[in-house]
Amino acid sequence: MNPEASAVTALLLLAAGAAILVWRDTRRSPHGLKVWFLHKVTRFFTPFVFRQRIVPSYFPSEGGGIVIANHRSPIDPMVIFSLVSLQEGSSRIRRVEFLTAREYCEIGGPLGFITRNMGVIPVERNGRDMRSVREALRRAKAGRLVGVFPEGRINTGEGLLPAIPGVAWLALHANLPVYPIYIHGALQLNSMVAPFTKFCRLRVNLGEPIDLSCYQGRKIDQELLREVTDVLMNRLAQTGGITLKDEEHSALHVYEERAHAG
Repeated sequence: MNPEASAVTALLLLAAGAAILVWRDTRRSPHGLKVWFLHKVTRFFTPFVFRQRIVPSYFPSEGGGIVIANHRSPIDPMVIFSLVSLQEGSSRIRRVEFLTAREYCEIGGPLGFITRNMGVIPVERNGRDMRSVREALRRAKAGRLVGVFPEGRINTGEGLLPAIPGVAWLALHANLPVYPIYIHGALQLNSMVAPFTKFCRLRVNLGEPIDLSCYQGRKIDQELLREVTDVLMNRLAQTGGITLKDEEHSALHVYEERAHAG
């Protein structure tokens, strides 16, 4: 075999080997090639642009759950996906299917590509779209991770905004672990695109899973929904190191007593 033919053969073997490695890697994504591609981009992009340290998360490789997080910037879903998409001791890529404002689900371009392939759940901005909440419940019970920003919109102020209706209803009916995540340092700019192009330094706090099984068997009325809403928002605040109000402490104290007794 002449040198030229040997070089071509070597290149073909390398290309075939690379193709096999990519094919094997894509099989880690049960949602297909596009989610695998988004995973690869995210795992490179967030540490480089946002100085975000990627660490193995406590999210299980199987089973449903609800992710709640504060909402400071359009980059928040990407940051969370970079944490959840791989779990310690597992090579399976998971996505978080966020309840997302309907207008973002109906646009084209790169954002439309992302929302379609990340399985987002369109929701009306009034915070009372129970059809979308029921769809989120169905997916969680089917073993998927559902993401909710309880504040309902990007918060440009301090602390946390009051939670939108439906978050506690979803958590109680799902009876699955609720995973709180608090993101510090996300940029807030007058653009949906600009925060993705600016360097910053993020700190992401992951709280312990919230187990609401101590509420099972109780009638789900407005009083219980308010109590569970307070518990969820207070655990989220604790995850972020935010000082809680005195009246908010009481709901969390009652929850902890019940959980301990259970």
